[in-house]
Amino acid sequence: MEHNKPKPDDRSDNVEKLQEMVQNTIENMEEAEETIQFSDGEDIQQVKAKNKRRQASIESMQAEMKDEAEAENNKYQ
Repeated sequence: MEHNKPKPDDRSDNVEKLQEMVQNTIENMEEAEETIQFSDGEDIQQVKAKNKRRQASIESMQAEMKDEAEAENNKYQ
């Protein structure tokens, strides 16, 4: 009987992945802001609310990037 072994935890590229996610989120925010000029009141409020959530996500990802960078510098000890 063969047991499923979990894959080893490879965190070596987490910072790069997080940076890409932050950049994509920023681009989505910018695109959403551009659509506001063609939107009405309720849509504008939805875009602003979504961008506020995106900003919170960016802040979380940046904090995680900092943690990952520190862990990488400490060789994940």
